[in-house]
Amino acid sequence: MRVMAQLAMVMNLDKCIGCHTCSVTCKQAWTNRGGTEYVWFNNVETRPGQGYPRQYQDQEKWKGGWALNKRGKLTLKSGSRMKRLLNIFANPDLPTVEDYYEPWSYDYDNLLSSPPTDTTPVARPKSLITGEDTKVTWGANWDDDLGSGPEQVGKDPLLGKLEDKVKLEFEETFMFYLPRICEHCLNPSCAASCPSGAIYKRAEDGIVLVDQDKCRGWRQCITGCPYKKIYFNHKTGKAEKCTFCYPRVEVGIPTVCSETCVGRLRYIGVMLYDADAVLEAASVTDTKDLYPSQLGVFLNPHDPRVIAEAERAGISPDWIQAAQDSPVYKLIVDYQIALPLHPEYRTMPMVWYVPPLSPVVDVLSETGHDAEDVGNLFGAIDALRIPVEYLAELFTAGEIGPVRASLQRLAAMRSFMRSVNLGMEPDPSIAPSVRLEPEEIEAMYRLLAIAKYEHRYVIPQGATSKAHELDSLATGCSLDTDGGPGMTAFDQMVEKFSLTDTNAAAPEEKSGRINLLNWDGKSTSGLLPSANGNGAAGNGSAGDGSAGDGSAGNSSTGNSSTRNGSAGNGHAVNGAAGNGANGSGVDGAAGDELADTAGSATGGRQ
Repeated sequence: MRVMAQLAMVMNLDKCIGCHTCSVTCKQAWTNRGGTEYVWFNNVETRPGQGYPRQYQDQEKWKGGWALNKRGKLTLKSGSRMKRLLNIFANPDLPTVEDYYEPWSYDYDNLLSSPPTDTTPVARPKSLITGEDTKVTWGANWDDDLGSGPEQVGKDPLLGKLEDKVKLEFEETFMFYLPRICEHCLNPSCAASCPSGAIYKRAEDGIVLVDQDKCRGWRQCITGCPYKKIYFNHKTGKAEKCTFCYPRVEVGIPTVCSETCVGRLRYIGVMLYDADAVLEAASVTDTKDLYPSQLGVFLNPHDPRVIAEAERAGISPDWIQAAQDSPVYKLIVDYQIALPLHPEYRTMPMVWYVPPLSPVVDVLSETGHDAEDVGNLFGAIDALRIPVEYLAELFTAGEIGPVRASLQRLAAMRSFMRSVNLGMEPDPSIAPSVRLEPEEIEAMYRLLAIAKYEHRYVIPQGATSKAHELDSLATGCSLDTDGGPGMTAFDQMVEKFSLTDTNAAAPEEKSGRINLLNWDGKSTSGLLPSANGNGAAGNGSAGDGSAGDGSAGNSSTGNSSTRNGSAGNGHAVNGAAGNGANGSGVDGAAGDELADTAGSATGGRQ
């Protein structure tokens, strides 16, 4: 047994409202630059639907993931090394711009510079690739909520695996949203596909990254990734992918998509797994056995033997404790309501999903039945084959059993907690019917419905976080001391790719702006002026003033900063006396000075 740690994520699909906030904030933080206009590390898809890029799940077309050869050994679906070498300069299995979309902007200059005319000027779409006029025909979320029409949604590859009558009825049955990021797999086929060895999986937390120095732009990784979550930057000639916001998680802050999620549907935690068992688990013959085989890879963090092996492998006590408190472990292993996305690709994905119960509940409500009754819900789960079969194709390689068990546990929790909230005695048969204890059902409810921030994100600081603390020593001048040549305050915030304790958010003593990557979700002091107009006490130098301690008085604006001051005692009509820089008179005149203007700030000029 070789114990390793992996940061994993679980998403509760019942709570996703399809607002795309996660997609927008992720793009603003990571791919808001040239060459990545079409790149969405995080995107939200409507299911059933084609996804992004179009029909990416059709591996007979794209050749992504792994497959078993005739000898029963894992091999890349894209072919042998020799085959990939022969196609290295002309890969036939790459998605084209049409499979993604041609990014565009609008000719806004025409609106501003158009001469007076009888017709309204138009901002025509312009391609961001060619700069020419283009016709907008597709986008990353073009088929949201059947927006592109039933004829487009019917091209979903998963629907082809269902029966004809199911395909004809699905539009009237269900829809749900599926947020997707890189799966950060235990057995990543993208890393195995890269001829340059530029893609690697970090040993300390399992995050899969691209070494931009090693990448040569062969794009074999795009073919190898079955989820098509690696993109090619046509301006830099490098591959790029979701980084699991590693600069944030290294200091214990959730990913940007998790931090900004409106529905609070994401959970992040540590999973311990046996690295020696991954190959065997990914090599099982029947694809329907891949879900239970991956469950067998995960280790119990409460087992003393696992703890001893983890310590021997160099995993810190903080990470072991985080694995024991992990919400992801509870949802995947303890309650077994979270399922992997397309385990048949044999990559052992580590972003799992709690399947949505809402399609079943909606059907019951629309037909006038009690959608909270456990008997009705269990019967509907068995009767409504359309959503259950589709979810099985999505999460368990077509095996209906785990999907049905997950939905039944969610239904049991829904009915059980309704009785508790109404002050009624819960049906004693509910918990045994889903092989849970009543206490487990209540704990599952608290985790899924009302869990606090610290319970949804249990992220230990990375081993590199201690090294990042040294970065804060290099943000100013070494001679920045009293009387020294570097005494002028450094008033720009340097944006680092690795967060430190001083740049996770703009501290009070540093001026500057906050970028989204470094934002920790907390407001910063001084962001808005004081409501009552009272300035805060001044300490140290401000602007061009000398250092000193002094109290600031009342001002009309609430701004008590000092400018151009020299030492001296100052008195104001409406304020208290200050000593030092904050007690200087108007324009820094030394000695006693009287500010005659009512409402002017004591301790400095506004």
